[in-house]
Amino acid sequence: MKVTVAELGPAEFRSAIDGFVAVYAAAMKPPERMLAGRDIIMDRHAANPGFRGLAALVDQNALAGFTYGFHGAPGQWWHDVVAGALALGPRDGGAYLDDSFEVAELHVVPDYQGMGIGRELLLRLTEDRQERTAVLSTMDTESPARRLYRTSGFTDLLTGFRFSGGEPPYAVMGARLPLRSPSSDPGDDAPDQPWPRSPRPSSW
Repeated sequence: MKVTVAELGPAEFRSAIDGFVAVYAAAMKPPERMLAGRDIIMDRHAANPGFRGLAALVDQNALAGFTYGFHGAPGQWWHDVVAGALALGPRDGGAYLDDSFEVAELHVVPDYQGMGIGRELLLRLTEDRQERTAVLSTMDTESPARRLYRTSGFTDLLTGFRFSGGEPPYAVMGARLPLRSPSSDPGDDAPDQPWPRSPRPSSW
């Protein structure tokens, strides 16, 4: 099995949104109400400053996972909600938002999880960024995703945080850039060999 990582510009990202929503649904198994409008949110995010999108492709055409992010700034919904919560918190987590890259989504199809694809996507997404920090939110549970973020340098800024009354609790996490790759960690799921980089996706 050959895995390549393709970098997507905003137009390419938008043309593949249906596939990304399918990956999100398979990985997260969210209730139907959380899928409604997901494509619109992704489309809007592609217009944010500093946007970067990546897709992991198996054998050049099967979509195994994706991630994207952008420069966080006042006026963006996630940024403003988190900034308000951090301002009320016990620690000075707000400094993480001053010059941040927001990791908006990172998901891998269940059949391809545990192969290092998520870590590779995360590290490539955040490499060579000009921002000082990276921030994200993830389910506030002890999960493989949470462990990936922690071993890459992320720390908890908020826990048990609910973006709305009907959602499960989330953890908001932040890290200084560049992220670290703990290759000596026996539990690390990073690939044994570097993966080839594709500047643009093939047909999928």
